[in-house]
Amino acid sequence: MTLRVQILKDKFHQSLGLPFKELLPESAIKQVISELKIKYKKRLFDPFITLWAFLSQVLDTDKTCHNAVSKIIAYLAESEVEIPSTDTSAYCQARARLPEKLLEKLFNNSAQSLEEKVTTEKLWFGRNVKGIDGSTVSMPDTVENQKEYPQPSSQEDGCGFPIAKIGVIFSLVTGAAVALCIDVLNTHDIKLARKMYSFLKPNDVLLEDRAFCAYADMFTIEKLGCDAVFRKHQSRTTTMRKGKIIGDCDKLVTWYKPKSCPKGLSKDEFDALPPSITVR
Repeated sequence: MTLRVQILKDKFHQSLGLPFKELLPESAIKQVISELKIKYKKRLFDPFITLWAFLSQVLDTDKTCHNAVSKIIAYLAESEVEIPSTDTSAYCQARARLPEKLLEKLFNNSAQSLEEKVTTEKLWFGRNVKGIDGSTVSMPDTVENQKEYPQPSSQEDGCGFPIAKIGVIFSLVTGAAVALCIDVLNTHDIKLARKMYSFLKPNDVLLEDRAFCAYADMFTIEKLGCDAVFRKHQSRTTTMRKGKIIGDCDKLVTWYKPKSCPKGLSKDEFDALPPSITVR
């Protein structure tokens, strides 16, 4: 963890109020609520207070709902209004009422707003570098979650939690996630990535690990006007010993189309691939 990230997290932890009130202003939330035509009642735990508290709760070392409500009380104390009860039930109900579409829209808008503020001098040789990776998240053990995101087959029923696989494309210059994909646990990282390539913009440079090293993906990314950088997967037969040397530790190599259609591609998608591509 970098020093600046740690400083930011420490600032949030030490805040008595709701630090996300400054990062995600009420005006931005109101705009999205209006666009989505979301209706809500005028109450203490409205979408604004609830969302600020929820985001702060996620980053806090003490992730209990009791601590989240305590921050709300501290925030309201500064406004000299009636202090609510420390009971957490109302907050938990309000958090459950937050529409998923609202969170998704705010997620996209926040990333886009940060991208628009990036100046040329902050880019890498004028290129916007983005990373991509996959991970997993667990969730409450409910019937609905188990049906949508089954737990690992190695665990007996009733002994584990539903687990989802997530894929994220994030900007190295802003640190914001610009794309997110969620699927079942046994989904390969490449399958998630293929659902997010559309979020790339021309001239982007995508950093990937060897799990994403696939012929079809290199072609797709190049077709979008982007470049990709990753380590060669140990199972790939393409050798880097041959090729045209163009500089120190710099070489052009021809990568030939696989003989059989790989998993995750339809026959039509496979047939549309060129016979070879040049990688550097």
